[in-house]
Amino acid sequence: MMNRTPVNPWNWSLNLGYNQGEIIEGSTRHLIVSGQTSVDTEGAPQHVGDMRAQIDLSLNNLEAVLKSAGMDLGNIIRLGVFATDVDEALKNFDLFGMRFGPIQCSPPMTLLGVTRLAIPDLLFEIEATAAA
Repeated sequence: MMNRTPVNPWNWSLNLGYNQGEIIEGSTRHLIVSGQTSVDTEGAPQHVGDMRAQIDLSLNNLEAVLKSAGMDLGNIIRLGVFATDVDEALKNFDLFGMRFGPIQCSPPMTLLGVTRLAIPDLLFEIEATAAA
């Protein structure tokens, strides 16, 4: 059984929904998830110009990959987030709270502003590491 111990020398990040670090013990499987974006099952960009909808679909796609590996959001031990407009992304981070809050999971996270993503119409991308 995997055990998670939060490491927070200060508490400000908890208000934003993530731990500064976590000690992970007892995991036997790791899943590295590539960047998930707002694309359909054929890889076509969706929700052009709509950051909120792109974040939502990116999270749906992340959950689909996790499910295919027999995992869920509670297995995530690290998130990497990339946005072409950090301020607009942060306005919509309640979407993270709605998904991670109920399961009381606050994985360490990094949010980076980028000039563009691999496909120009995409505004948001999320990658993850999960363990079970």
